[in-house]
Amino acid sequence: MTKLSSATPGRVFFQYLLPVHVEVEDGLVCAVTVMDETPVENPTVVEGNADYLEEAVKAADDGQPWPSWRFGY
Repeated sequence: MTKLSSATPGRVFFQYLLPVHVEVEDGLVCAVTVMDETPVENPTVVEGNADYLEEAVKAADDGQPWPSWRFGY
């Protein structure tokens, strides 16, 4: 976990677009795989102090080879 360097603790939640693979059976979504290796681009603040956005993105996008995440059966 990367700690923000500011003397005052900060917290920010952000969102960005990334590719997903959606499996549909009989018209229902049965599984979603998120390709989590995608670099963070054009993040949008959802909640928190926007002043921490740049540092939060750097901490989240530090070049680690994250695996894909799968939801469903």
